[in-house]
Amino acid sequence: MERVHILLVEDNEGDILLTKEAFEESKIVVDISVVKNGAEALDFLFQRESFLEARRPDLILLDINIPKYDGHFVLKQIKGDKSLKKIPVIILTTSSNNKDINLAFENHTNSYVSKPIDMNDFIKAILKIQEFWFQLSKLPK
Repeated sequence: MERVHILLVEDNEGDILLTKEAFEESKIVVDISVVKNGAEALDFLFQRESFLEARRPDLILLDINIPKYDGHFVLKQIKGDKSLKKIPVIILTTSSNNKDINLAFENHTNSYVSKPIDMNDFIKAILKIQEFWFQLSKLPK
């Protein structure tokens, strides 16, 4: 299987480290690019500024509560762009608020996962995402 490229949009250093650790435990070989705010996420995806050579991700893990532009705005931009809208976007956030969940699905998220507080449960959640999206599902090319 070829390498999978994931864009992680996350500003919490602990969650970044846990996500990377979880993917290291998986059977899938992944490259993870990390951006820490909504403006960087859009620059990365639209290959602007310091991201002119950025590789298109196969999957995006997007937090809602990020600086500059929140995850809802970033999601709306992704799903509103013809060249990006096929990329699966998984909202991975601490929010379990129904308003956030409904808005994410209105903006065409592919999945919504509330981050578990416990470190082991967080790693298990990442492994389940990996199993579903990279072993069970087929991603667009």
